[in-house]
Amino acid sequence: MNKNSPKNQSIFDGLITSKTKIRILMRLFLNPRERSYIREMAGEFNLSPSIVKEELHQLERAGLLASERAGRQVLYQANPHHALFPELHSMVRKAMGMDRIVDSILARIGDLEFALLLDDYAEGKDSGLIDLVLVGEIDRRNVDDLVRKTEKYIDRRIRVLIMGSREFRETQAMLKDRPNLVIWQKDPEKRTLGGVTV
Repeated sequence: MNKNSPKNQSIFDGLITSKTKIRILMRLFLNPRERSYIREMAGEFNLSPSIVKEELHQLERAGLLASERAGRQVLYQANPHHALFPELHSMVRKAMGMDRIVDSILARIGDLEFALLLDDYAEGKDSGLIDLVLVGEIDRRNVDDLVRKTEKYIDRRIRVLIMGSREFRETQAMLKDRPNLVIWQKDPEKRTLGGVTV
């Protein structure tokens, strides 16, 4: 893997000295609806819960995160009301290659209704495999070519599932219970798409 690839270098490097803070911001700011707790993130990052807890507390004190107690757990998520939220959300999208996917793939593939991430990246986990669902009248061959080119640029694999509107409606139950994040839509006024919350 190229040492200078986006997967190894973050636009946060140099701005934030703590690598753990960077990982937390990446984890929680890509999909601000997602919430996570200390032990879950500690397991993901292979760090002790006490280290993650301290970093979370610092980010919460700065107002970047909000927390809520759920039983014995404390759940953390990005604070969308913070003045820096739009910039951080945009920076995370760039760092994970979402802007390149939108510019290089979604803008060029025909009559797209909407596109969403599933699973890891919808939860903010930079696992290296992006699961992307495209709904609309789309030329599969064109998508395959654009995906190959974009994969090289962002140094991540992209797995694409293409559906027509009717097919999506018929299989929406499959997606509803999986982590999902809409990253592009034709009609920005819509708040839900086939049971998937925008």
